[in-house]
Amino acid sequence: MPPDFTRRSFLGLLPAAAIGLTTNLEAEGLDVRVAGESIRVTAPQLRFVTGNPLERLKNGAPVPFALQLSLSTDHWASVAVRDIERFVLSYDLWEEKFSIAKMGRPRRLISHLAAHAAESWCVGEMSLATAGISEQQQFWVRLEARAENPAEQAELERQESVSLARLIDMFSRRARGDQNRWAADAGPLRLIDLKKAAAEVKG
Repeated sequence: MPPDFTRRSFLGLLPAAAIGLTTNLEAEGLDVRVAGESIRVTAPQLRFVTGNPLERLKNGAPVPFALQLSLSTDHWASVAVRDIERFVLSYDLWEEKFSIAKMGRPRRLISHLAAHAAESWCVGEMSLATAGISEQQQFWVRLEARAENPAEQAELERQESVSLARLIDMFSRRARGDQNRWAADAGPLRLIDLKKAAAEVKG
């Protein structure tokens, strides 16, 4: 059985350094919205199916990507809540389309996607619970994506289970200067403003 790589809404206020947050991450725009009791995001400019990971895919190798959605209420001195997901992408050379297996439980599969659609689908699977966040409290949101290298992929696949701490360590390893790592940020934000924006859209 494959390990469960899904870790949602982890409360614990881990220090930002524990997840390898750095100042040299490539930052793009992040759109944040409230959907029910969850925070969801879109990142129209974020591109992570590129470079070496894309070459590996086009050479016929499946490539796992770890995505992490984090929320901080103190501008990244700590992390209040996070969602970590793992997605394994593969590429059909004949159709020139991507397939995705979302790991964890329940596992989800989707296929016949262009690169940008594949990226958007993965991002759309991420969410954060709003429980514990007051409507007036300022917070910041960060979405990160990281392609696993072949050694990391083999290491994870040998394990029957992976702890949250291990997932965070794997995700943040060699963060500084990592060419297979991307990020998008937004904030400061408030739930009351996001809820008003959502109501205006519905109205």
